[in-house]
Parts: sequence; structure tokens; C-alpha cells
Amino acid sequence: MADNVKPRVKVPKSADAGEVITIKTLISHPMESGVRKDADGNLIPRSIINRFTCEVNGNLVVDVTMEPAISTNPYIEFDAKIEEAGDIVFTWYDDDGSVYTDTKAIALN
Repeated sequence: MADNVKPRVKVPKSADAGEVITIKTLISHPMESGVRKDADGNLIPRSIINRFTCEVNGNLVVDVTMEPAISTNPYIEFDAKIEEAGDIVFTWYDDDGSVYTDTKAIALN
């Protein structure tokens, strides 16, 4: 498990039914590719977020596969159409099996 992993999400608190909103996510993660060496010449083990998903009320909105070339602290921004109030669930999957989640509620105006 990577140290100090912290997901951050920015979602409007409310939206009109059918409105398209912009969602911004960032997760603090070193995204170690597994090809770099430490000061002693030993390979640093691979540790990357390899998948990100977003669901609105259980419906999949975004499913992103990430590869080792992605930067440290991956930032993802996307649009989603909000049809009803409910929960938006964000999930990041790490190579080591760790799963990081964040949930934000959204209300209708």
C-alpha cells in the first residue's frame, strides 16, 4: 500500500435534473512505475493506480484504465449528466489490491 494516499473530489452540491456538471478528482499517490532505482541501486516496486471508476446512483459514468506512464497524483476531470439526487461514488484501484473510495452527495435544485 502506498503511503499517504488521499483522494480529493470536487462536485457541485446540487444541480438541476438533466444538467451536465463538471467533476474534478485528484488522488495523492506516488505512481511508481517499477523501473526506477533507489539510492542503493535497488528497483523501487511498481505501485500505480491502475483503474478509476465513478458511479452515480449505481450507474457507471466513467471507467478509466491507467498505465505506468501516468503522472504522480493523477488528476481526472469529466462531465456527468445528473438525472436525480443521490450519491456519486469514486473508486481508485491500486496494483497492490488497495481500493480507495470517496462518496459525494448531490441534491436536485
